[in-house]
Amino acid sequence: MADPDPARGVLRSTRRRARTLLRRLTRHPRVAPLVTRLAPRSVRTRTTLAACASVAVVLLAASAAVLLLLRANLERTVETGAREQAQAVARLAADGHLTAPLPLDHGTDFIQVIAADGTVVAASQNLAGRPALAPTGAGDGHNTYNLHALGEEHHQRVTTLTADTPTGPVTVHVGASLRTADTAEDLTAAALAALSAVLLLTVGALTWRATGRALRPVEAIRAEVAAIGDRDLDRRVPEPRSDDEIARLAGTMNAMLDRLEAAGARQRRFIADASHELRSPLAVLRTQLEVALTHPDPEVRADLVAGALEDTERLQSLAADLLLLARLDATGNDHADAPVDLTELVRTTTRARGTGTHPVTLHAPDGITVTGNALWLGRLLTNLLDNARRHARHRVTVRLSRDAATGEAVLDVANDGPRIDPADRERIFERFTRLDDARSRDDGGTGLGLPIARDIATLHGGTLTVRDTPDGTTFRTRLPGRRTQP
Repeated sequence: MADPDPARGVLRSTRRRARTLLRRLTRHPRVAPLVTRLAPRSVRTRTTLAACASVAVVLLAASAAVLLLLRANLERTVETGAREQAQAVARLAADGHLTAPLPLDHGTDFIQVIAADGTVVAASQNLAGRPALAPTGAGDGHNTYNLHALGEEHHQRVTTLTADTPTGPVTVHVGASLRTADTAEDLTAAALAALSAVLLLTVGALTWRATGRALRPVEAIRAEVAAIGDRDLDRRVPEPRSDDEIARLAGTMNAMLDRLEAAGARQRRFIADASHELRSPLAVLRTQLEVALTHPDPEVRADLVAGALEDTERLQSLAADLLLLARLDATGNDHADAPVDLTELVRTTTRARGTGTHPVTLHAPDGITVTGNALWLGRLLTNLLDNARRHARHRVTVRLSRDAATGEAVLDVANDGPRIDPADRERIFERFTRLDDARSRDDGGTGLGLPIARDIATLHGGTLTVRDTPDGTTFRTRLPGRRTQP
């Protein structure tokens, strides 16, 4: 079926070809990088373009709807006038009262009454003496009549009626000009285009300004973060007064900087404490070796060498603890995720430590399993046992159970020694902290056993706390029970 409007078909075909050409052009190996470089990279630019494009689409659709409604209304008005004029002429023809020339009403361009044999029976003044007019094109009611005799050519809305007259049937043609409709449509289109351009410019300017104001705090945050170095962790990014996403971003950044500053402070304090802990035994060890090297008495030299060996063992233990802490800090939550029979681990570790000076009472029922690293969990229990024996008066008790409410494994290591003051119950888990510094050094303590134990419990998703018991102190470790597969 042929397109009723050839110009419209040509326009659609041209658009398809242009889209295909543009698609091929943007995919060309030499053009694609250029398009990428020219693409807007700024959030402000992209936001402004997106807002303008969205508004442009809405305006285009609204303008098209307005023009279509306006055109339909104007054509309906013209057609109504032409039909009324044709009906009036048809009534005159039926009554045999046709006059020459036929009068034209307002908005009517011409009237012709044609007999069955094609002769003009009557016509308006502007077509008097002219032959019957024939349209040069037909379509949707917009017919073009050659009116060169009138010195013009334009669109007409033609209404045709047939009437019976005393001399036979006649055809009445009434043409109404669409010049007014075309003019009104052109003026409306121009006005809509101008208003749309003004509105697009306004939207673009407002979006550019609003986006700039909204992104200004982000740029301030970026600049401040870029200026913060490893020695400037006390600096903070500016926080906007508004309660929006950017303000929350600034708050999150400052919270992160707080954590980084605290971590840096802990690291520096740890290095200073480690240096102090290493310097003292190294100085003693060097003194002992220097004296042993120059002392003439073999027995004294033997005692000095034995003391140096003890200090070496302390240094070895301290170095091992420092390496373990470094591994724990670097591991984070990436610990082993294997099933561990905690009952068997507690029994084996307790037996391996021996009875020592204080007997260990063990209560460990079968079937308690957790998920984690067996080596690290064994180190946790070893550190708690060493700490309990160091402070116990007569006995140490190890009790393993399962919390029926939460399913957690609960490991209690208790001693009947002096209780820990409530103010010190968190301080003892800080690295290199000793409540009785001199005795701990003599007993071989490094001040790292309890911090290591808590770090291991934390890495396994558990906790390590201090509890008072009627006859001493209990260190309670809670570990998540192993999840069973369905």
